[in-house]
Amino acid sequence: MKLAGDLIIAAPRQAVFDALRDARLFASCVDGVRDLQEIDASHYRAVMETKVAYIKFRFDVAVEVTKVEPPQTIEAKVEGTPHGIVGRLSATSSTTLTEQDGATRVQYAIEAALTGKLGSLGQPVIRSKAKEMERHFVEKLGAAFAARAVEAPR
Repeated sequence: MKLAGDLIIAAPRQAVFDALRDARLFASCVDGVRDLQEIDASHYRAVMETKVAYIKFRFDVAVEVTKVEPPQTIEAKVEGTPHGIVGRLSATSSTTLTEQDGATRVQYAIEAALTGKLGSLGQPVIRSKAKEMERHFVEKLGAAFAARAVEAPR
């Protein structure tokens, strides 16, 4: 399953890059992520809980940041193991930041695969949940920058 999109954030590219590299801020923008642990600058662990259709899932997630080119590119690999159901979540993501009219354009692409019983839920159901999570992430990230803009002048 592939997801891609872009958004504009009214902030300088370096500030957006730094925010996306801030694991705590990033995790706070993803619904259901908790218990974030930083292993080192490129490896993280967390628990993610979500509900797909009528089934609630809990994953142990490991994230490896595989490529960082400040202030323009971040790539990562995600592996998740669900509790109580056979399957696996694997994903890679690529984010590119470009300056656009005094703001930053964030372009992202995510390639995700679900295996086992998890993958048998059906592509339309999984895609719908992924789009919902994507929308919430974009809203929360935008709100985080709006809050920073309000705090900055003080």
